[in-house]
Amino acid sequence: MGITIGELVTRSSYQHDLLFRVAAINKNTAILHGAEMRLEVDAPLHDLVVAKRQDVERRQQKEKEKEEFSYRLFRQDYQLMKEKRMYHSTDGYLNNAKFFQLPAKVLHLDGDPMYLRKCISLYQRIGLQVHGVHLNEKEMPDEIGGLVERIGPDIIVITGHDAYSKNKGFKNDLRAYRHSKYFAETVREARRKSSNLDQLVIFAGACQSHFESLIRAGANYASSPLRVNIHALDPVYIAAKIAYTPFMESVSVWDALRNTMTGEKGMGGVETRGLLRTGLPYLENGEDEE
Repeated sequence: MGITIGELVTRSSYQHDLLFRVAAINKNTAILHGAEMRLEVDAPLHDLVVAKRQDVERRQQKEKEKEEFSYRLFRQDYQLMKEKRMYHSTDGYLNNAKFFQLPAKVLHLDGDPMYLRKCISLYQRIGLQVHGVHLNEKEMPDEIGGLVERIGPDIIVITGHDAYSKNKGFKNDLRAYRHSKYFAETVREARRKSSNLDQLVIFAGACQSHFESLIRAGANYASSPLRVNIHALDPVYIAAKIAYTPFMESVSVWDALRNTMTGEKGMGGVETRGLLRTGLPYLENGEDEE
């Protein structure tokens, strides 16, 4: 019985290092999407081994533990930011004051519908308002302008799958990348709508993406400086850090990356101003108290 679309597989030639899902089959070659990493690769069918249930469960449990660890780190960071905001908003006096917040709105474009659902679940867990859109990476440049006009996001995440192929060129050659060209075009189109890096914050890229071209196109943050794989959820933590940092403060690149699972090898960017605005007083049901 042969390999079928949707099956979870590993590659013998890579010592079964990563778990993939079969996205498509063309004659004797399969297109594979990373089960946890934002990587898309081609592989000969004879190199693939269907993953056993025990192996899948073991890998998934390991990934879940890693994801929970990152989430706990983010929650600790969020609590510290919240306490700092309360102190500065009241000059350290009204510790029991109730605030209202104007949170950032996120537009998340994803080339993988399963990853999109996973990211939306994390956005909701973190408490961010998100509009998720599944688009093929090649369609993103044509669609982003209309989406920006309709949704009016403060943060855009442009991601999906990518990969560098040394058979197609050197690492500085954009043509050697599966989808980096489309990510860069999408960033440029978004910047036509808003050129200010502090008014519209953009993350772009996936596994092994051409980092330099994405930053030059206008992304605040991008992957992948060392052309390594990035975790499916990493872009969410970048967005969350910016969204929950007060607009009067800047976010250093290291602060933005430290709660991610990939870190500075997989992502980088430029110093960016936060987007959260806090106000007083908080009114119950929108009515003034007597």
